[in-house]
Amino acid sequence: MSALRQLGSSSDGISSASVSKAMFETITRNILLERTDRTLELYEGSGSSWRLTKSGTPGNIGSFEDILFANNDMQDSPVIVALFPMFRESQLYVGLSFLDMTNRKLGLAEFPEDSRFTNVESALVALGCKECLLPADCEKSIDLNPLQDAITNCSVLLTVKKKADFKSRDLAQDLGRIIRGSVVPVGDLLSQFDSALGALGALLSYAELLADDTNYGNYTIEKYNLNRYMRLDSAAVRALNIAEGKTDVNKNFSLFGLLNRTCTVGMGKRLLNRWLKQPLLDVNEINNRLDMVQAIVEDPELHQGLRQQLRRISDIDRLTHSLRKKSANLQPVVKLYQSCTRIPFIQSILQEYNGQFSTLIRTKFLDPLEEWMTENRFGRFASLVETAIDLSQVDNGEYRISPLYSSDLGVLKDELSVVEDHINSLHMHTASDLDLSVDKHLKLEKGPFGHVFRISKKEEQKIRKKLTSNYIIIETRKDGVKFTSSKLKKLGDQYQALLSEYTGCQKKVVDDVVRVSGTFSEVFENFAAVVSELDVLQSFADLATSCPVPYVRPDITASDEGDIILQGSRHPCLEAQDGVNFIPNDCTLVRGKSWFQIITGPNMGGKSTFIRQVGVNVLMAQVGSFVPCDQASISVRDCIFTRVGAGDCQLRGVSTFMQEMLETASILKGASDKSLIIIDELGRGTSTYDGFGLAWAICEHLVEVTRTPTLFATHFHELTALAHSNDDEHRHVSDIGISNYHVGAHIDPSSRKLTMLYKVEPGACDQSFGIHVAEFANFPEAVVALAKSKAAELEDFSSTTTFSEDSKDEVGSKRKRIFSPDDVTRGAARARLFFEELAALPIDEMDVRKTMEMAAKLKADLLKDAVDNPWLQQFF
Repeated sequence: MSALRQLGSSSDGISSASVSKAMFETITRNILLERTDRTLELYEGSGSSWRLTKSGTPGNIGSFEDILFANNDMQDSPVIVALFPMFRESQLYVGLSFLDMTNRKLGLAEFPEDSRFTNVESALVALGCKECLLPADCEKSIDLNPLQDAITNCSVLLTVKKKADFKSRDLAQDLGRIIRGSVVPVGDLLSQFDSALGALGALLSYAELLADDTNYGNYTIEKYNLNRYMRLDSAAVRALNIAEGKTDVNKNFSLFGLLNRTCTVGMGKRLLNRWLKQPLLDVNEINNRLDMVQAIVEDPELHQGLRQQLRRISDIDRLTHSLRKKSANLQPVVKLYQSCTRIPFIQSILQEYNGQFSTLIRTKFLDPLEEWMTENRFGRFASLVETAIDLSQVDNGEYRISPLYSSDLGVLKDELSVVEDHINSLHMHTASDLDLSVDKHLKLEKGPFGHVFRISKKEEQKIRKKLTSNYIIIETRKDGVKFTSSKLKKLGDQYQALLSEYTGCQKKVVDDVVRVSGTFSEVFENFAAVVSELDVLQSFADLATSCPVPYVRPDITASDEGDIILQGSRHPCLEAQDGVNFIPNDCTLVRGKSWFQIITGPNMGGKSTFIRQVGVNVLMAQVGSFVPCDQASISVRDCIFTRVGAGDCQLRGVSTFMQEMLETASILKGASDKSLIIIDELGRGTSTYDGFGLAWAICEHLVEVTRTPTLFATHFHELTALAHSNDDEHRHVSDIGISNYHVGAHIDPSSRKLTMLYKVEPGACDQSFGIHVAEFANFPEAVVALAKSKAAELEDFSSTTTFSEDSKDEVGSKRKRIFSPDDVTRGAARARLFFEELAALPIDEMDVRKTMEMAAKLKADLLKDAVDNPWLQQFF
């Protein structure tokens, strides 16, 4: 890149830099595919006269597709979403509409929302949204800051439009022009919505769909159901490493990279990307995918046959999309024809399968393929291509209309053939004249100089005298000498003139062929849907069978039945890294016994890896993949909530602890008994007592109110008392089942060195081994010694344990409790009641004096109850 220079001499001049074509392509990919927080405009001109020729956003990349995907697969289909929030009957509702310009699809949804906009965030994740439209002036009572935070968390570009753009006037009429099929169902669909109609109107206007007549009759529209797929928020996507990251060392760092063993160009990758963000909830749909994966795993011929044929199929979706461009040529038509001619081979491979899932393969894949391969559908397109295009020239890289298809082209083709014959005769005559063999020594080439002869430098030395006197030397290079003659130049000029005339005559025919080919888009779209699904399923099978330890098929049960039991579970991304000898662990989330698990243990002992791998295994199963376990049984989850690590965002004024609390608030408001919650180190970002109080109250809420299966990794060892509350006959505790687990560690009695065992075992651990980990990090000995001394002052270490009789010796020395489990349990419950009563005060309706009086009374009641509770007394 050159230095910055001023473009224009006036005060309105702007800074500019000159970049190479390759650098421009890199910048374009960075802005539109990676950053997703900028827009791009391309101007052409000079001096003070410039005009806008192209514009693009992360959600609308159509103008730059040729640059973005010239040498790269299109791995994702960018989606634009428009949102229209409004209050209705004192309840916040959000109208949502989405536009997928790659697949020409529109969608509508309308749903109640909470103050954190958790449903919107999960919808943005599931749809793969890249850009979001919001009205500039929403109702004043709506706090849009949480909505903007949700949009930012999902790395989505926020575009604010005038409220007047969110209009539904003439919407049915406009949709009638671009939607495929009858208008009646469109009207019926629109009648089900209110605020979503304004969002849809804004999308049509923003994307200018009606301005492009190639869109007419080619779009589909659907009602988007948020409850069809597992809900994932941006925190879960990050915690479970679902999507590829810029800092990934290798492709196996992400779940997408690991599972991506697709063969087609782009189609399979895009579908895999969508499936990972839309795990299924319907048990039958999940099992259908698992059945197909099992069929491919058990039949190597089916597996290899599919991979072999899928590799030969181009990106049908993008080729279909390119037919709609005004600059379209014959190349996408031919590539579509070549790809679709592989379909009969895929049909044959599927028909040869005679295993237990034959019926599924017939109904899911063979029947749809046969329906679209009929003479009236693909057959008509194939006839058009075979008749209109000269397929014999395709291998030479030439895409021409067949001379038999047009009489005018036939005449020009004959004239071209005559000139070509004369040129070939001259080639032979020249070889004879120079005493050189044809083709071996004297080559005839076409290039920038037209038709020329070429010989090597060695041959040129032998005939130099005759060459310089009778011929015209054009160019001398390392690869030889190019020359011509007056006769060859004359014939070459005739050839170029005829070829130009042929090309001009052909253009109208090409436009007609491309236009007619575009009418078969529905055929191509259905082929693409079937082929890409086969591609992703065989990719699952390929991973399941090629790992050092094969994956297994999980047993799937409905969300209100069964448990989550993973025997010998592993983290798929971690075990795929070089040099890693992964130690598997069991997870048994059993209703009434261990539905809520508190996991303690040393730092770096494997707690975080264990709880994440459970989430990843559940997600993989509901996507339809085999899982890295010895045996697995999974009760379907409608959402995976995670609170695993939190970074601050100073630009948005959000600290690490605040980010942690925001994520936890989303969990408390959005989780149900059909969800799965994964929490790691909650409450460590503030003071010990505040953090512990929050952690305890959240645990009790999840156990007693939400009743959600939870993996709660913590260093607050006092939380393990929750499991012993099951045995407290004086206190009612939820019957969902709370259990303690710890990650094992061993301290050598002589050297006091710590060894991590990375095994998750029953029972509590009441020491974090933080000082031992500091020794691992090579802290100075004096600092370590002082830390041990100070810890001994603050905590009375002993070799006994209060809560876990079956904890093993290798866990290390235990900490003696200052308070009894009963004091902690009762005290935390009373503190929680105090905070609930304080939060429930109608502060908006009271003056300051009344508020202080009520707060003082609540505090006095708490002080009175603290007299008999040592744990509460410490706070006063």
